[in-house]
Amino acid sequence: QVQFVESGGGLVQPGGSLRLSCTASGIDFSIRSMAWYRQAPGKERELVARISGNGKIVNYPDSLQGSLQGRFTISRDNARNTVYLQMNNLKPEDTAVYFCKDIGGTAWGQGTLVTVSS
Repeated sequence: QVQFVESGGGLVQPGGSLRLSCTASGIDFSIRSMAWYRQAPGKERELVARISGNGKIVNYPDSLQGSLQGRFTISRDNARNTVYLQMNNLKPEDTAVYFCKDIGGTAWGQGTLVTVSS
């Protein structure tokens, strides 16, 4: 059974940082490309970042390049079956539930809520 458990969300003030973690089970993690997605209130879920199985290739959607401006960094630890999303200089528009998933898979975790507010 494929499972993703996201953690690390919370309430943070604008300009603050958070590091999200997602631990996977039920997949051959080290060969799977992984991605972080987010869904803001009233909006569709969107891709935020993705990383190849060996961690050497990362990319961020062109549509978010302007808003992310290098503030988010995706990484992974294959020994821990975990993918991370480091988020710096957080803005209120980053408020969303953040999910991770393997590229091409169908299972979703419960997500972790990030709220950026003063």
